[in-house]
Amino acid sequence: MNTAFTLDPGRFVQHPAGHDGELRGAVEELQRGRWMAARALLAATWGNWPAWTSRTQILASVAAHTDVLDHWAAADPANTGLVTLRARVAVEQALMTRSQPADPRRVALLEQAAREMCWWAASTLADDPVPWIGLLTLASLDPTQIRPEHRVPGPDQMIPPGPWGLFDQVRRADPWNREAFHRVLRVWLARGESGAATNFLATYLTGAPEGSPLHALPLYLHVDRYRRAERKDAVLLQWTGDDVVRSTVLQAYENWRAAPGEQGRWPVTDEHHLAHALWATRHPRQAAQVFAALTPFVSSQPWVSLAPRPNDALRQAMAQSFAATR
Repeated sequence: MNTAFTLDPGRFVQHPAGHDGELRGAVEELQRGRWMAARALLAATWGNWPAWTSRTQILASVAAHTDVLDHWAAADPANTGLVTLRARVAVEQALMTRSQPADPRRVALLEQAAREMCWWAASTLADDPVPWIGLLTLASLDPTQIRPEHRVPGPDQMIPPGPWGLFDQVRRADPWNREAFHRVLRVWLARGESGAATNFLATYLTGAPEGSPLHALPLYLHVDRYRRAERKDAVLLQWTGDDVVRSTVLQAYENWRAAPGEQGRWPVTDEHHLAHALWATRHPRQAAQVFAALTPFVSSQPWVSLAPRPNDALRQAMAQSFAATR
């Protein structure tokens, strides 16, 4: 599959910060090796856990490819934002190494170092959900559940053992933390257990706040089902022939509309999953509303998981959706 994603740069912007203008500035400074904007932004974000989670995730994804945190540590080693980012970067590096051919001993050492960094950050920053999210992320690297914290009994018989203690730790600080839910979903998808993933969403999404981006989670599950299928033509019918899927998509759309202002905007990737799902379930007018709201920001997902030519698939979906509004 061709995963190149190079839509017209004059019309579209692929930026990790998406709609978060303050974060975009800090990311660009970090890419230049300057950390003071990130420090100031995180100082202003502490305690706003949804924003703290997303901002540290994006900043760490940039910092993982540089030595900028070493320079920050030399000047301000005990800074709260730095402690969190170093834990995140350790996890990011463990993930990157696992995804590439590497010495198994090196992989194991990086994973262990990341765990130790997360445990240390959790003990240092008692209120911060991010170190626990880091440990949840590492659970996806243990598909056979060797570690005891990855096979804690589920909350009921429909949910198999998993990293539920780590998940509960995140939820104590931020009950509806978007990334934590995504990380748990990935644990089951990494193991190929779509049934467990479905039961997880059915159990835990009940009561999610109106307007929360968590309502986009089932859309990721439908995309994964299509991506894994050998007979994609059969699974494709889920978008038009499965009333449960169609209802779920419309429910996600209503929650997207109910999102509370700029501070409650869904991440660009969630909006692209929603726009695709609306277009695929033959709700082009609603899809056009989402496409219009997310422009000019673009996400490679879900398009690279759905089509051999993801650029063409996105262009087709946008063109057909906007045509329906004329």
